[in-house]
Amino acid sequence: MSMRVFVLLLTLLVSFGASAGELVHEFKNPSFSGNGYSNHVLAIEQLQFQRKKELKEKAEAEAAKAKREAEQTTLNKFINNVESRIYAQLSKQMVDNMFTDSGATSGTATIEGATIYWVKDTSADTISIQITEDDGTFTEISVPLTGFGF
Repeated sequence: MSMRVFVLLLTLLVSFGASAGELVHEFKNPSFSGNGYSNHVLAIEQLQFQRKKELKEKAEAEAAKAKREAEQTTLNKFINNVESRIYAQLSKQMVDNMFTDSGATSGTATIEGATIYWVKDTSADTISIQITEDDGTFTEISVPLTGFGF
């Protein structure tokens, strides 16, 4: 009887365990399977765009850094200082000529392509200054001769 029970159990086990499903192989990569392919391509494109953008920003930052370093050399600082003092001296001389009682009633100066013209109008008690740029744009300033109260 034990043999019969064993055979019966073995038969039952074999009959239930014999059912199996079909084996199907699917690729996980969307490039091969096609599932989610558009999202996959979009993600790759975004990564490439971001990388190109980072490289461009890095190159621009390095160029700006190199420019700042070139401007901060001792020689460039010296040249900027001398240039600033020369312009200050020229503007001082022009202002002194504008406000002196004896001397010219008008004057013209050209600095780096810009023309500065001034005229003293004693009847209106003003000095008119016109600064004309290379491209023809201009700025007009009217300054009173008297009435300054510091």
